Amino acid sequence: MAQQQQISLPAKLINGGVAGMVGVTCVFPIDLVKTRLQNQRNGQQIYKNMMDCLIKTVRSEGHVGMYRGAAVNLALVTPEKAIKLAANDFFRHQLSKDGKLTVFKEMLAGCCAGMCQVTITTPMEMLKIQMQDAGRIAAQQRLMPSVATTLKMGGTSAVLCRSYNTNPGPVMRLSATQITRELLKTKGLLGLYKGLGATLMRDIPFSVIYFPLFAHLHQLGRPSPEGSAPFYWSFMSGCLAGSVAAVTVSPFDVVKTRLQSLKKGANEETYNGIVDCVRKILKKEGPGAFLKGASCRALVIAPLFGIAQVVYFVGVGEILLGYTPHSVYSS
Repeated sequence: MAQQQQISLPAKLINGGVAGMVGVTCVFPIDLVKTRLQNQRNGQQIYKNMMDCLIKTVRSEGHVGMYRGAAVNLALVTPEKAIKLAANDFFRHQLSKDGKLTVFKEMLAGCCAGMCQVTITTPMEMLKIQMQDAGRIAAQQRLMPSVATTLKMGGTSAVLCRSYNTNPGPVMRLSATQITRELLKTKGLLGLYKGLGATLMRDIPFSVIYFPLFAHLHQLGRPSPEGSAPFYWSFMSGCLAGSVAAVTVSPFDVVKTRLQSLKKGANEETYNGIVDCVRKILKKEGPGAFLKGASCRALVIAPLFGIAQVVYFVGVGEILLGYTPHSVYSS
């Protein structure tokens, strides 16, 4: 058993990484739209809906603009997804008795997996959001050229102010490397973990919902207790469980996105923590603001986790390591 675990753990990490890279490449443009919709305020709406955002982004930034921030996402999604999927599998194995798990223990395993992944997720999301939202800020500057915009790093770092005339030039875009250097210089390592609390509030409930729901949906596709579900059933189970979990935690995702956005447009609120963010959103935008980008998030997460589960269950890692492919799923 120990030898099998040693063999399967590297394979699980590879599977999680490959799944994350493939999934992110497929759905990243929709994720970019989600971030921009979540960040725009009532009365300052540049995009009407998902399709309007996609069309305007392509027109103003080209097709390459749809993948703004994808590089940092692809670089960090491998360890992030590997930790998430492998950790859930590990904790399920540790909590199981005779190969059986209660629903509570399934939720507990998901909770532990969600707590593990935020070590990578928080800085990844922090950097990705700055890249994704740059186009929205630029569009707002074109619509309101006389207004100065301010970039505040954690509230105490260097402030970049630019005034725009009626013919604004190219908007300065900071790279992930520049943002990282500025945060490390002014706030230290903790600067990369801004919004950690909101990320935990999103990712722990997501994992608590997703993994048990996926496990039970996947179980329905097995022809027999000893048999394995076909790959398309794994894909559909991942899609359905992912979309349900994504919509459920969408309010937390809105709060996280607002807190992690360093660059603010004209007249946009700044927030001092989770409670202040929730209070200001409720007061100025109403409860409906917490569901901004929810449909986009569902469209991102559904195929992302569907693809992830297919790669995971096909056993790409086992093939690459030269082992016989086998399901790494713990019942």
